[in-house]
This record gives sequence, C-alpha cells and structure tokens, in this order.
Amino acid sequence: MEGLFGFMLAGLALLANTGPATLSLAATGAAFGARRGLGYLIGIAVGMIVVMCIIATGVVGVLMALPGAAPVLTALAAAYIVYLAYCIATAPPLLDSTQQHHQPSFMGGMFLSLVNPKAYAVLAALFSGFVLVEEGLHIDAALKTIILLTILSITNTAWLFAGAALTRFAREPNINRAINVTFAVLLVASVIFAQLF
Repeated sequence: MEGLFGFMLAGLALLANTGPATLSLAATGAAFGARRGLGYLIGIAVGMIVVMCIIATGVVGVLMALPGAAPVLTALAAAYIVYLAYCIATAPPLLDSTQQHHQPSFMGGMFLSLVNPKAYAVLAALFSGFVLVEEGLHIDAALKTIILLTILSITNTAWLFAGAALTRFAREPNINRAINVTFAVLLVASVIFAQLF
C-alpha cells in the first residue's frame, strides 16, 4: 500500500485532463445541460469499468496483438468523436427547450470508452506501473478499479457540470452556439492531437 498516494495522484493527473471523454462531457453539459447528460456520463463510467477489466485480465494484450486491431479501434473512436462533435455543434441553444435534438446517450458514452485509445493507454500505464497489494493480483486489480472509478466519477461529473455552468452564464443564443461549436472543434482537435503525438 506504499504506492497508494502515488497511484491516486497519477490517476487524477491522467484521468482528469482533457481528452475525448472529458471534452465530450463538458460539451454535452454545454449543449444539452447536466441533467440530460447524466446518461452519457454513466455510459462512460460503465465503459471504463469494462476497459479496466480488459486491461486487468490481460485481454488487451491479446486484442492488440491481432493484426490491424489498433487502427480499427482508432478509426472507430475518431468516427464516433466526429459524429459527437457534429451533434454538439448543431445542438440548439440550451435555453430553447422547444427544439429536440439528438443528445449523447448511455450507449454512446459506453461506446466512446470502449474505442477510446487514450483510455487503454492511460489505464494500462496505471495498472502495470503500480502495485498496491502484493499478496493477490485479484485484490490489487479490484482496489485499482475502485480507486480509478472513484476518480473518474468525480472528475467526469465536474467536467459535465462545468460545461453546463458555462452555458448557463451565457444566455445569448449566439454565445450558446459559439460555446457549442468551440467544444466541438476542441473535441475533434483532441483526436487529431492524439494521432500526431
């Protein structure tokens, strides 16, 4: 348990920073409001639990050993993020409750987690770089999963509500639109940046 503080600090630094999931949560909050984004938030969390299980059991090593698996995952993630960016950029102003628009869903959040290359890279580094319980691999993996899920829940909720708060303070429809488009552009830029570096 000596590495617990370091693990928590690394988890916070790696999971709370900007990336496809966090930016999409802020954008969802800005475009649709925090309440309407809760299903998407929960979907991301459930997807991350699945990714953690894939990492902890070593299945990710088998998947990535398959020829062409990594590019397919990357292409699926990029396609979904572009679609998500489009939905966010074209969403009506949050204050206009008369218009219905396709909002990110539970399944969309889960899908993003499952195809997000950043999630696999970060979680693989966290799971392999720290040992919290030496006596049992299962207990070690379970403890890491609980800690990381707690960090994800808190930080992702903060991103969702931060996006919603930003729109709440900008009541002009044109400013709402500009916020949505800015988040959409940042979301696509995060994918491009991840591919370049």
